[in-house]
Amino acid sequence: MVLELALRSTIALLLLAALATGGCDRQSGASGQANHSLGGPNASAPAGRDKLDRSHKGEAAPAIPFTDPAGKARTLADFTGKPVLLNLWATWCAPCVKEMPTLDALAVAKGDALQVLTISQDLKGAELVTPFFEKAQFKKLQPYLDTEIAWSMQLGANLPTTILYDSAGKEVWRVMGEMDWMGAEAAALIAEAK
Repeated sequence: MVLELALRSTIALLLLAALATGGCDRQSGASGQANHSLGGPNASAPAGRDKLDRSHKGEAAPAIPFTDPAGKARTLADFTGKPVLLNLWATWCAPCVKEMPTLDALAVAKGDALQVLTISQDLKGAELVTPFFEKAQFKKLQPYLDTEIAWSMQLGANLPTTILYDSAGKEVWRVMGEMDWMGAEAAALIAEAK
């Protein structure tokens, strides 16, 4: 049991280090994704930190558990029936924090037509995420947690990563990197959800 806990802790720390160096350490680089970089429906953005990926289109949403604001274990299957925009983020990730207000504005604008789930990858969970949400005073976003960072580990995702699932729970696309979710390019991408 102690060996298993040590192994899990080591793996989590290695993944956290990889995420920190591979995804969110670019605070001094470009100021974010330009709206023109995503291209058309079958295009991918140029190599770099911000990229549209359609290679998983049609794949079923994984049954990876996360915790809802009430502390209940959930999976994306609980949200089938309307499109879901899932955002993996963390409080220590500057690009993640920067895009959260636009995700909240999108959630407000779309209302019940689109479920926006922001799943924190913070290992300390509610200890960090609750104060962040209280300070931000989001109108619609809720603090979902994945303290095991299972989503990032299974998807091999840097942060932020945002994935659109259709109403049947099938992936449409994913965006790696920061985006203005109220911009024209995001609107065109989200319009693909059915």
